[in-house]
Amino acid sequence: MRFRVLRTRFLALACALPVAGGTAVSPGALALAAAGAWSLPGAARAAAPVQARASGEVVRVNAPAGKIAIRHGAIDKLDLPAMTLVYHVDPALLAGIAVGDRVEFTAERTGGQYRIVELKK
Repeated sequence: MRFRVLRTRFLALACALPVAGGTAVSPGALALAAAGAWSLPGAARAAAPVQARASGEVVRVNAPAGKIAIRHGAIDKLDLPAMTLVYHVDPALLAGIAVGDRVEFTAERTGGQYRIVELKK
């Protein structure tokens, strides 16, 4: 019985939060999905990767971890305001990249994670 109370509270909170794509899921849809009686709408399912081109300044590089921090302007297609963001990146793309470099890159959002798929000075 306690599980049902916690699940109900969780679903009530979850329905107030937006999901992938900026849309909200109705409380009824969440309840049906939690009961296993219905699948969530397309916006709540794993979204296809979204890519966008941008440019910015390298703030930090951590090649062994495959991460780079870039200060960039707004990237509308990825719903990112102007900011400094740490991106995941294939360490091979970081060869020759240093702090302070101006770079052009293609970023991808998949499942809430941001990754650089192309990077050049």
